[in-house]
Amino acid sequence: MELTLPELRALTGWAADCASRALPLIPDDPRPAAAIAAAREFASGGPRTKALRTAAWAALKAAGAASGPAASAAAHAAVGAAGAAYLHPLESPHQVKHIVGPAQQAALACELAGGDANAEIHWALDHAPPEVRDLLSRFPPGKPGRTRLGELHRQLESALRVPLR
Repeated sequence: MELTLPELRALTGWAADCASRALPLIPDDPRPAAAIAAAREFASGGPRTKALRTAAWAALKAAGAASGPAASAAAHAAVGAAGAAYLHPLESPHQVKHIVGPAQQAALACELAGGDANAEIHWALDHAPPEVRDLLSRFPPGKPGRTRLGELHRQLESALRVPLR
């Protein structure tokens, strides 16, 4: 399978947009915002550099140090946004988690903070560029598990696999 740079940029831009919606849930730690900024830089034409990976790892550390589950999920969304630039061209269900992960984590963060996860899922679906749907269609079905996070994954994946009319 081949993944083009424009496809990875579109995915990363969408992932950053989804993740940024959860940033208010982790205001005291700049690392998730830095990961989203690095993702946006790549999405807008910048190179995939060590700084992008470093920002992702820093956001992952922020997720572990977060003050609660909502903040942790918000930081995980940022990790996924920065990591989207490195989606592997492997026909593996695991890669599907990297495609939908930032949106599902942002939706979970919203829900854990008392918001509406379904509204976040709908926002993500409404803003998904065609490249995201095309990328997902080339991967086998994901294996989301039986948790609430898995249910959000199923909602996103099944809706993104429906062709637009």
